Amino acid sequence: MSALFEELDYAPTPIGAISLRRRHILALKTDVFEILLGEEHLMSSLFTASEVALADKGLAALPGTGLDVLVGGLGLGYTAKAVLAHDGVAALDVVDMLEPVIRWHRDGLVPMKTELADDLRCRLVQGDFFALAASDQGFDVERPGRQYDALLIDIDHTPERLLHGGSKGFYTPEGLKAVQRFVKPGGVVGLWSDEAPDDAITALLASAFDEAWAEPVVFENPLQDGREVTQAVYLGRKG
Repeated sequence: MSALFEELDYAPTPIGAISLRRRHILALKTDVFEILLGEEHLMSSLFTASEVALADKGLAALPGTGLDVLVGGLGLGYTAKAVLAHDGVAALDVVDMLEPVIRWHRDGLVPMKTELADDLRCRLVQGDFFALAASDQGFDVERPGRQYDALLIDIDHTPERLLHGGSKGFYTPEGLKAVQRFVKPGGVVGLWSDEAPDDAITALLASAFDEAWAEPVVFENPLQDGREVTQAVYLGRKG
């Protein structure tokens, strides 16, 4: 059996100290990896259904192959891994603000080891997604103005529960319209939320995109006797 608790890394960042830890849950007989920002839980390997759904539902809205995808927020990597599982994906950029998170993937400290770092289709980029979204050049310094088939964003808990104030201007009609400069015609922008679908958030996307909708993601919480949890993926399509 694994040790009951181990802190795998701890590092200061511009928005607070971040840590990666592993806990062994006796009741489930499994190891769980967690990312914390200060005392706030950002992600757990025990709950990944909605992170995977962000990739699956976002890409299901796109026809064809040779897709060029960007994921905002790396975390433990489950959204990025799910993107790469789609045969139609030709290239994936993953942007994360925090250098330690990218380093964990390159050093193999996360459950999927170095799988993302080793995939030739995948590029891990350190940067502030929201600052890049508001910039003139966009997300690729080598190809200013580069457009993607999908931008899939898994950073804030919801558009109203932010990790830090730098993303506030993004969740406005103006911010959501501006990011479409970097989306191909017919492409999609997806938002992850750890809460159930909210009509107000869908309406916000509808004010900026030609088409907008919410997809509920329902899964069981094994720590609460299988109680169902509902989270959400929001999608907006550029005309």
